[in-house]
Amino acid sequence: MKSKLFSPGFLTVIGMILVAAFTRLIPHYPNFTAVGAMALFGGAYITNKKLAFIIPLAALFVSDLVIGFYSGMWIVYLSFVLIVFIGMSLRNNKKPGKIALASISSSVAFFLITNFALLPGITLYPHTFMGVIESYTAAIPFFGYNVAGDLFFSAVLFGSFELAKVKFPKLAEAKTA
Repeated sequence: MKSKLFSPGFLTVIGMILVAAFTRLIPHYPNFTAVGAMALFGGAYITNKKLAFIIPLAALFVSDLVIGFYSGMWIVYLSFVLIVFIGMSLRNNKKPGKIALASISSSVAFFLITNFALLPGITLYPHTFMGVIESYTAAIPFFGYNVAGDLFFSAVLFGSFELAKVKFPKLAEAKTA
């Protein structure tokens, strides 16, 4: 019996996640990348719970190796852990409306978590209630790009994989680890 790790479906999902991580490395509007959609997609399609977290986070880490590390990385990764959990809620119901709602929920979670985190050593905003309000206010334009990117790339990832399963039935038969 062939290992699920080398099934066509699993390898396709992995490849799509790696391509999605690559969107951080090409010129783009601020926060208009596929990384949120990548975490959502991984949570929805990778049935092995450990790998559902490891693979999208590893792809994010590899892109950070190229871009460079930044203060507060851990809070970004924490928000992506939550997005994988949101993706897991789609496993048995990958309808367009549910995916769109999960995508928007992921964007909101990322916005709330990353802009609330006034980390030691970051002096952009005062570490007060007003500093948190300033952080959220300044991030509003980026939030719009984030929502648009998450919705667009979720449609691309989920839609492409579902279309590929129709065209290549072996993908539909195969478990994704």
